[in-house]
Amino acid sequence: MDERALRSWLRELRAERITDRELIQRLKDLPFRDLGFAKVDNHRALRCGLAEVIYCEGKTPDRIVRIAREILRQGSNLLATRTNSDVFERIRAADPKARWHEDARCVTVERKAAPPLKGSLLIVTGGTSDIPVAEEARVTAETMGARVKTIHDVGVAGIHRLLGHRKALNAADVLIVVAGMEGALASVVGGLVRRPVIAVPTSVGYGASFGGLAALLAMLNSCAAGVTVVNIDNGFGAGRAAALALGLKT
Repeated sequence: MDERALRSWLRELRAERITDRELIQRLKDLPFRDLGFAKVDNHRALRCGLAEVIYCEGKTPDRIVRIAREILRQGSNLLATRTNSDVFERIRAADPKARWHEDARCVTVERKAAPPLKGSLLIVTGGTSDIPVAEEARVTAETMGARVKTIHDVGVAGIHRLLGHRKALNAADVLIVVAGMEGALASVVGGLVRRPVIAVPTSVGYGASFGGLAALLAMLNSCAAGVTVVNIDNGFGAGRAAALALGLKT
């Protein structure tokens, strides 16, 4: 349940379209619903502006669907990350509005459109192997109402490709830079713009990249001011942070 839903319920109560008892019944599952194996945070959208997101890795399909049903029962939008097409089909059986975002490995259900955020988000990737993480960031940010553009495959191995997009880089209000290997792209972008840059190291690279650790350390040690870093492959965290930053614009 989010703030819009609560305001709607209060209007219904004032207009006497529902009774006190009916409103109390609707509120009974707040702040969370205990499913035995999980405690679904039905209060999160009201506190944080985004309903609980299902991180699907390590969860059985049955448990994912049960959590999804509870989130949808509250009238919230649904975002499930790190999932697969089989889980999507099971969620779609519960709600035909479910959408499968293959590159992002995400499932979404939009019950009501999020209020559009001011400003724009630009997501930049070093290579095409970084696209799945970038897509997770895009889907997350769009779920929160962000306007997102993407520029792919402009890594430092051919920096002229990035410099050909200077106008788009400077036009964005917030940027997410997704890169593996040595992770240098975030520093380069950070040195070109006067906007917040959220860097996402990916696990793309040969052995000495240590599953993204080399890119993570390079981004943490960036000499460009204004670059902040999320965890390896954490497209969701980057998309969420970028949307929150856009939400602060007046």
